[in-house]
This record gives sequence, structure tokens and C-alpha cells, in this order.
Amino acid sequence: MEFRDYYKTLGVDRKAGEAEIKSAYRKLARKFHPDVNPNNKDAEAKFKQLNEAYQVIGDADKRKKYDELGADWEHGVSQEEMMRRYARQQSAAGEGAGADFGGGDFSDFFSQFFGGGGPSGFGRGAGGRSRGGPSRGFSGFDFDASGAGAEPARAPDLRAEVRIPLVDAVKGAKRRLDLVAEDECATCRGSGMIAREEKQGKARVIRSAEPCPTCGGVGVVQARRTLEVTIPAGVADGTQLRLKGQGGRAPRPDQNGDLFLMVRIEPNPVFALAGRDLRVNLPVWDYEAALGAEITAPTVDGRVSLKILPGSQAGRVMRLRGRGLPARGKEPAGDLLYELKVLAPTDLSAKERALMQDLADSLKARGIADPRAELMASK
Repeated sequence: MEFRDYYKTLGVDRKAGEAEIKSAYRKLARKFHPDVNPNNKDAEAKFKQLNEAYQVIGDADKRKKYDELGADWEHGVSQEEMMRRYARQQSAAGEGAGADFGGGDFSDFFSQFFGGGGPSGFGRGAGGRSRGGPSRGFSGFDFDASGAGAEPARAPDLRAEVRIPLVDAVKGAKRRLDLVAEDECATCRGSGMIAREEKQGKARVIRSAEPCPTCGGVGVVQARRTLEVTIPAGVADGTQLRLKGQGGRAPRPDQNGDLFLMVRIEPNPVFALAGRDLRVNLPVWDYEAALGAEITAPTVDGRVSLKILPGSQAGRVMRLRGRGLPARGKEPAGDLLYELKVLAPTDLSAKERALMQDLADSLKARGIADPRAELMASK
């Protein structure tokens, strides 16, 4: 009896998560879909193998069983259990004369342990677990009329990025986002197949099935929608916001995926972000730095008056506490830091130049220290 390595079939690691497995399946299913490869027997066979693999490792319960049994599956179940399952399949196969999608298309391993399920979603959503009750595939097998069974998996999460100006990070804002999502196909409800059913007593029998014309048998469709998002005050660059239920859509709202929104703050010509602090290079004239002065300095939301102490040097930092990014959650508010940049006037009149020369002569006469002496001594 044949054993197939489903992880190898889908090209994923054995430790791969549900989202990675789902993504790999969808990518390969589109590549090898019969509609994309008409009259290509190799592609058709590959497509069926992909569906078989995804039916198993895309379902948490089946994946667990598969991982436990592995290539040594023949020794993992008693002969009595194998005979019971074989008899059940033979009995089911005799209940109807519907189109047989199983047959030799599925490995003996799959047929023995997972009921010889059908193709595409095939009997399960492309993004979730089996939607019917004790489904045994599309080979004329019966489905529980009650529809009871395993819960469908959540629709996929979405990830997006929004760029905002600094003032929006400080004050908060609303943004409209245009999203492209993968929603569960409403036509086939994510199964990827359109099936013709007949009732037999309390059971319903699948007589035939074909790929869904809306989604092409993949089970999901691309959908565009616009969403208004609130950006809270105090978000830092790289903050990830989670919007519950705003990801991929499922028939049940509680199964919708989430939207993870990465916030990026655009560069500002005046204020530089340093964590939650804001930094400003603040130009002052040399006479303001020497004599001291009261000047006006910018803030994100206005202006503030600052006192420059006499004798202030270039590079001195003045701090306004709590005037950076506002507090958010356990993160405290940042500070607003002004670093002095001392400038010398360049467009001097003759009188001003004479005054500057008088100042220079006076300082030399007093024997003021050479500001470069330390540099020369260390040479």
C-alpha cells in the first residue's frame, strides 16, 4: 500500500503553521488546476495529490493522526480496525452509483484512514475543516443530513501598512484604507466544488461535483473593500494594530480573520523620532547663546517660549517633559528635546563688523582661552 509524504507534496516543513500550509496549497492549486492546464494528465494528477495532501495536513485532527502514524501507518492500527474501515468503505461504495472521484486517484493510505475523500476543497473548504457531518467523499458516499460536524477554520488574517504624518501619531486620526482580501467563496462556501445531491432517507448523497465556476475550485475569491480605521494617539513607528474580524470574511462573522495593521510614521522636516521622544535642531545666534535670550520654538501642535541661558554652547539639549508622543497603554509619554545649534551672522554691516572686531580684541586682551588648545595638545 502506498504512503505519500503530504508535507513534501505541498512543499512545507513539518512544523509549518495552518496559514503557511493554506498559502502553499492555494499557490500550487492555482498552478496545477485543470482549467489552467487543459489536457495535461501530469498536472491533473499533481492537482489531485495536492488536494489529498491538503485534506489531511490542512485539518488539525487528520494532521495529528497522520503525524502519529507516518510511513509506519500499517503497524499503527490493528488489523481489526483496518478491516472495519475497509468494510465500511465497501458498504458505502455500494449505496449509490454516483460519479466516483476517489478510485485510484487517492493513495491507499488516504483511503484506509481518511475515508477516500473527494477532490478540490474536496469535501472541505479551501480555508477550513469539513463542513458536512461524517463525510466520506464524493463517491456516492452519504453525508449526515443534520450538517453537524467539525467547525470551519477561521478565514485568513490580513496584513496591511498605513503611513501617517507625525501630527496624527501625536493627536490620533481616522484613515480610510482600500484593502484586497481573500474571502471565502460564497458560491461554493469555500469547498471549491459545486455538488449535485440527492436525499436517501435521512442521508444525502453526492451524485456529481465540478469545480466552482466563481473561484475556479480554489475556495476563495479576491474582494476589495474600504475600511475606516481609527489611529489612536501615541502610536509609535512600527506599532501593529489588531482589528478583530476585519480580515478575510467567512459565512459566520465569528470565523472572520483579523486585520493586522502596521503603522509607519512619515519623516518630518522639523521633528525627528527617537523612540517616543521628539528631537529638534534649534538654531540660535551666537549673541543669543552668549548673552542669553527668550526665543520661540516649535512644538507639534503650536509654539512654546524657551529661555536660552547666557553662555549656552552648541549641542546643549533643552528638554520639555511629556511633550513627545503621548502615553499609550503602559508606554509613558515621550519628551520634546531641543539641541542648540549656534550660528554666526554672515551679512554684517561695516558698523557691526567693527563691533565684532572690538569684541574679539577685548577677549584677546583679557587672555581668554584658545578654544582649540585641547585639540592641539592631544595631537
